[in-house]
Amino acid sequence: MADPHAFEKLRGLLFSISYRILGSVSEAEDAVQETWLRYEAADVEPESLRSWLATVVTRISIDVLRSARARREAYVGPWFPEPLLTDELAEEPAVLEGDPVRAAELADSVSMAALLLLERLSPLERAVFVMHEVFGFSYADVATAVGRSEAACRQLGTRARRHMAEGRTRFEADRRKREELADRFFAALAGGEVDALRSLLAADVHAVNDSGGVAGGTGGTFGALQAARILVATIPTLLAAGASLQRREVNGQPGAVILDPEDRVLGTWSLEILDGQVVGIRSVTSPEKLAHLGPVGDLDAMRRRWQEARRAAARSDDD
Repeated sequence: MADPHAFEKLRGLLFSISYRILGSVSEAEDAVQETWLRYEAADVEPESLRSWLATVVTRISIDVLRSARARREAYVGPWFPEPLLTDELAEEPAVLEGDPVRAAELADSVSMAALLLLERLSPLERAVFVMHEVFGFSYADVATAVGRSEAACRQLGTRARRHMAEGRTRFEADRRKREELADRFFAALAGGEVDALRSLLAADVHAVNDSGGVAGGTGGTFGALQAARILVATIPTLLAAGASLQRREVNGQPGAVILDPEDRVLGTWSLEILDGQVVGIRSVTSPEKLAHLGPVGDLDAMRRRWQEARRAAARSDDD
């Protein structure tokens, strides 16, 4: 008979596995729910519930990922995973308790940069890497999950590690330093302080937005001054129209959620910080990728509101 309490204790782990394989919060939540239904219907008590459930959610996630590949190839503009607010994420307590190094490794593995690297892997490579390298499952468990021999899984794991190492992005390891720099970044951004922002940005900062071709631009790689000017032309405009910045941890990195005056989500930002500078800014404004965070606002309407307010003020001055 299924044990709901035992399942709930492992729900965070199951979601974490599925999200890293899929890069989608909504699809990962569906995969976890489907895993519960299969557990509830099972007529055999697993010897290790943790391994059994991890196997089921991995198989479901692989199938979903295979069907999602075509949609992602046809995506308009840069594709990012659905942003995850990791200050709310319930990873498996046994993995994290009393182990700050392990906690940092898990945070890095769920970063936008790491998830984009995982996109380069085949579904099987991705599943093997997540199960073995991220969550420490044995190759015997991994082999059962993906339906391959242990020897084949070791080869898949070796290829996956090589691909991940080749493109790995380094982050500032000191969490306190990251948060302090992020606080300064968002304060300068909200205040429209170009020079202060410029001093915090790397010379070739990578600032990219996933808009889904709907709301906002795409960004690119810019010099620090140009990036600072673009940023100041963007966020303070929204704040002047009544939006607000809520500091959050997004995909394991310092970040923020942008809300309209009715607390509807307009977008998320996550910062990649290294050696005392912001080296990457990844934002998501695609409405369909924000729905899991709450009601979604209209970014273009906010901009129009600001423009109309400026025109009204100009007419008032003329009068």
